[in-house]
Amino acid sequence: MSSDHLTARHPAAPRLRTALLSACTALLLACAALLGAGAPARAATPSAGPSGSEIAQALSTGPVYVDPSYATAVNAAQQQALAEQIAATGLPIKVALVPLAKGDAFDGQSRTLAAVLKERLGLPELILITTASYGKYLDGFEYPTDTHQTRDAANAVGFLKELDDAGLAARVSKAVELIKSGNGTAVYKAETDRIEKEYAARPHTDGEPAGPGSGGSRPGLFAVAAVLVLAVAVGSVLLVRRRRPRHTAFTFPDAVFAADRAADEAGLRRQAAAEVLALGEAVDAADGATTPGLTRALDAYDAAGRVLDAADGIPDLAGVLALVAEGRAALATDPRLPLCFFDPRHGAAARRTTWRPLGRRERVDVAVCEDCGQALRTRRSPQVLAVRDQGRTVPYFEVPAERSLWAATGYGSLLSGPEDTLAGRVGTGEFSRTRPQRPSQPAD
Repeated sequence: MSSDHLTARHPAAPRLRTALLSACTALLLACAALLGAGAPARAATPSAGPSGSEIAQALSTGPVYVDPSYATAVNAAQQQALAEQIAATGLPIKVALVPLAKGDAFDGQSRTLAAVLKERLGLPELILITTASYGKYLDGFEYPTDTHQTRDAANAVGFLKELDDAGLAARVSKAVELIKSGNGTAVYKAETDRIEKEYAARPHTDGEPAGPGSGGSRPGLFAVAAVLVLAVAVGSVLLVRRRRPRHTAFTFPDAVFAADRAADEAGLRRQAAAEVLALGEAVDAADGATTPGLTRALDAYDAAGRVLDAADGIPDLAGVLALVAEGRAALATDPRLPLCFFDPRHGAAARRTTWRPLGRRERVDVAVCEDCGQALRTRRSPQVLAVRDQGRTVPYFEVPAERSLWAATGYGSLLSGPEDTLAGRVGTGEFSRTRPQRPSQPAD
């Protein structure tokens, strides 16, 4: 259920928020008591784990990959049963059950795992079910579009009352069933509505969790529940959002902010540096006689290096990625879109679409990745790059343009024409002028 849908139906947001937080707490307390039965144990620190190539190789010969750490949760017989169930659907379903943790090959992100497997498998159509990085939940991805409501089908499994005590194999099986039936969205909405109604109707005191186990005799469970609630928030499973300030023209779950704050800036910096280096090598190898955009590519390479050297946080590093994409587009013979408007870390855009920010009348034309495009089509809030601006956490594009090159250009989506480039704006000093100045760092 989208946060906008929830708010529209229930104007009494504070009371509803408290009720639903109580719901999550009670459910997670039950989950904590059943951790040993419902899901395999996670390692305290990430191990090397399987690579994307290894998982993809296994999935090229069968529809189910189970990491050895999940062997007791999904044994050989259950894997075979899942493979037969998937074959009976006739759909291109693949299942990758891999423990995810910050610092692993996928940085603990199911989205990254899915993107890697999509590229490695090279299938034109793919439905992928993966483990999430928290609790009993599953994540679902479908390419090229979410025709079978895969995302909602996978999300719904975590809320089904009938699966409260079920193991991982049963949860995956149910997700496959919902994908085949094509009613994942209806089930997801029905289950989240059920939880909302059950717990909103229960007596409670604002700020005090209600529901089973709310007494003080099991302090250990409360500690576990607190950790799980935080994980749920980071994983975008929490069903409600806080009331946004009135001046905010774009609303989305608080989990987006939490995920952004937890992003690995060091990892993004390494990625940006590697991509700048690769662009430089591509520019050196290009033939000026057959590459009309070589000068623009060289400008983008120079600008990307300058921004990387001065980058102060994730928004600037995302700008490096956008400049590299601009340089590669200049070297290409076919037209290319910029990176995703909502968050350049999503990668190259799949299409352009018109979008109207909430609270505004005008529409803008932006480039979006497949996931963000699907979110807009289904009236969901895309995952957005959030930044701190004058003490507030806001979507990057809500920072006034005079204070942010990235807000002014949408990382390339909002440029006015072929002659208006990110590299050109960096070259004229716009990046330096819009950055917060330090005493030792004068503006251009």
